[in-house]
Amino acid sequence: MALLEVRDVHVYYGDAYVIQGLSLTLEEGQILGLLGRNGVGKTTLVNAIVGFNPPRRGKVIFKGTDISQIASFATVRSGMGLVPQGRRVFATLSVEENLAVAERSRQRHGWSLERVYALFPRLRERRSQRAKTLSGGEQQMLAIGRALMTNPDCLIMDEPSEGLAPIVIQGVWEAIGKLKAEGLSILLVEQNAFLALKLVDFVHVMSKGQVVYSARPETLAANDEIKARLLGI
Repeated sequence: MALLEVRDVHVYYGDAYVIQGLSLTLEEGQILGLLGRNGVGKTTLVNAIVGFNPPRRGKVIFKGTDISQIASFATVRSGMGLVPQGRRVFATLSVEENLAVAERSRQRHGWSLERVYALFPRLRERRSQRAKTLSGGEQQMLAIGRALMTNPDCLIMDEPSEGLAPIVIQGVWEAIGKLKAEGLSILLVEQNAFLALKLVDFVHVMSKGQVVYSARPETLAANDEIKARLLGI
């Protein structure tokens, strides 16, 4: 069953035509990968989906409701969680304050402080520490934990591996794998195709504001021409 549908969406920044008629569907319990080089419009699409920069044309349908033009806070209330590019944690708040401020009804999926700490034990150790003093990897864990505290039906993750050391990425990817095993629906927006293909159920590749290639992860992994031309690998 479709949880999130992007239908022929067109997005502009001022006069710049960035997303040019893009469509995709995220099924319940699926991890959908959205790959592409820097500058192809991945984050612009994320901003359109969550309400930061609504599309001029087309629709974003979430749980059967058109959310194309609603405010971002209403999108979160509807059950969509965002792990933004660059983490964007509340720098002067403690780890626990960052998590607590995001908490919404546990009745939906049961995410709580203790459950986030079980997923990321490092955050428990740093619970009283200000977010700005955390390492990049710890801040990424906190950004994911904060999104989970909203108890989302759908989690959008924008470049979760960006700027992280390989050993830290491994821990983050293991956590995402656990979320997948629990059946959480995830739109994984990532530049690092090698990492993304380990987790996703289906993948779209973007170029110049459009989806130009779609396949199962194993099919893309075996297509050296597409990987070289569209992903630079």
